[in-house]
Amino acid sequence: MAERFYRFGEWVVPPVVALNGTKFTFCGLENIPERGGALLAQNHTSYLDWLPPLFAARERGRRMYFMIKSEMADVKAVNYVIKHARLIPVDRKNGHDAFDVAVRRLREGELIGMHPEATISRSYELRDFKTGAARMALEAQVPVVPIIVWGAQRIWPKDHPKKVFRNKIPITVAAGRPLPPQGTPEELNITLRRAMNDLLYQVQEEYPHPEGEYWVPRRLGGSAPTRDDSQKIRLHELQERLDKYGTDGVTRPGQNQSGTH
Repeated sequence: MAERFYRFGEWVVPPVVALNGTKFTFCGLENIPERGGALLAQNHTSYLDWLPPLFAARERGRRMYFMIKSEMADVKAVNYVIKHARLIPVDRKNGHDAFDVAVRRLREGELIGMHPEATISRSYELRDFKTGAARMALEAQVPVVPIIVWGAQRIWPKDHPKKVFRNKIPITVAAGRPLPPQGTPEELNITLRRAMNDLLYQVQEEYPHPEGEYWVPRRLGGSAPTRDDSQKIRLHELQERLDKYGTDGVTRPGQNQSGTH
């Protein structure tokens, strides 16, 4: 079933993307292994970040499979994709099962993609990393490939309208040199974040950034929130979610749709 689903996607998706006028620039594709398992660690700036790396892997004759937060299975269409595209759902309260599945599949020679930041960056700078990517690579003894996607935040960003159709927006996908699975999780995590940050800056140097645009980091003259402001927004968002659902995920009595009492 997964094979048929992937073949259908490979037949349908590229023409749809081409029709939209989206143009991909690939850099460092030779860093994605032609065979064997590898963890592809990617920055996270939009809801569309999963697509460009799939195209990059396809250019190398490979398929990759993403880890995805388990809450997305509540959306019927997404749940269908999870089941048929062999995605790995992650329960963020208890991710042991997903960790074990990912490690097993890495050892079996698959390409597994994930976001070390865990959530979308509103500042479009790298957020602090969780150690999951480093721990999985070390456990499976596979390399970590830094992946930077830039431009997707112009198509489907957080907090801004989507521009999905006929957008003609260029997207850059860059793969950095594979990092060997060595050291402690903390050491590998630091090395990975440094490599991804360097690669992000390199990609940005080649990409035009109009002054004042919402999708451009403040550092480059844009109007995106700073990292500190982004963190404040995130903390407020988490507090609202806690007020609404509590720690057990159940909506509290007497609360309206905004989550206030």
